[in-house]
Amino acid sequence: MLWKTFRWAFAVTAVGLVGGVLYDGWAALGIVAILAVLEVSLSFDNAVINAGILKKLNAFWQRIFLTVGILIAVFGMRLLFPVVIVSVSARLAPQEAVHLALTDKDRYQELVTDAHPSIAAFGGMFLLMIFLDFILEDRETKWLGRVERPLARLGRIDMLSVCVALVVLLVTSMTFATQAHQHGGHHADKAQTVLVSGVAGLVTYLVVHGLSGFFESRLAGEESHDEGGGAADGRSGLALAGRAAFFTFLYLEVLDASFSFDGVIGAFAVTNDIVLMALGLGIGAMYVRSLTVYLVRQGTLDDYVYLEHGAHYAIGALAAVLLVSIRYEVNDIVTGLIGVTLIGAAFWSSVRFNRATAG
Repeated sequence: MLWKTFRWAFAVTAVGLVGGVLYDGWAALGIVAILAVLEVSLSFDNAVINAGILKKLNAFWQRIFLTVGILIAVFGMRLLFPVVIVSVSARLAPQEAVHLALTDKDRYQELVTDAHPSIAAFGGMFLLMIFLDFILEDRETKWLGRVERPLARLGRIDMLSVCVALVVLLVTSMTFATQAHQHGGHHADKAQTVLVSGVAGLVTYLVVHGLSGFFESRLAGEESHDEGGGAADGRSGLALAGRAAFFTFLYLEVLDASFSFDGVIGAFAVTNDIVLMALGLGIGAMYVRSLTVYLVRQGTLDDYVYLEHGAHYAIGALAAVLLVSIRYEVNDIVTGLIGVTLIGAAFWSSVRFNRATAG
């Protein structure tokens, strides 16, 4: 089972490492390996969250997630996304941005770093909404009961998660604006950019997640009607299933993109070579995808009841880190350790719970 699920990740690892050596010699081997480990350590919580969503899809859409989805993840987010950032922020044609990435790597890194506030605002708000919608929902299983019970009661207020997220965004943009006022006009536009990018992240979450939930509820209604002896059209049911699956897949891809922001930015601490970056982060992304499928097929989230809670707390922490990084530099080691620690604590709590209930 382990080999079957991870065989493509192993194959991509071999191809990526060999490609790195052929591209830039043996020194590139270590760089690609470091970037792969960085991606996996920063995105383990991503795999847990994705597994909770992916288990709703059938085998066909799980294969799409591992094939088309991985192409989007590797070539879209890890290779094209940094180029698009430079193209938009520096107002360059895409081919000029690619040329810059290959010929003037220091300038390319500078432009990507300059675009970091808007990236962090978009990704931070998207992830914050995921965390808020989870923590403000009244769930039967509670990990940190003293925290989650009162928050679940507050969650009965309509649109509370959106209101909280907007307040956080306003505080974040005002903090950046204060810095801009102290350091001159260059950062003044960035404060507005942070606000616009954050709103875009919030709207993206509401649209994609809302469409996914809408078609999922419609599909559930069709199935309920069929079970009740109604004359539902089977073809219509298939169409609804297709739309529900498509928007759930789209939601997964946007979610993966939000998780990849910190990995892409953090990769510049290791190298500013776009080819090595794509190889290393691509290998890591493949392991994260394979781990997601493994968690689904093994039923790990059902066996370890608090694992999903820990992953959502890690998402909340990552959202906070992204928003804080707009003004302050945050080491990627800290980001990775927070996620691993929270998920590790949730896993241990699940083990203790299983032991207690078994006894």
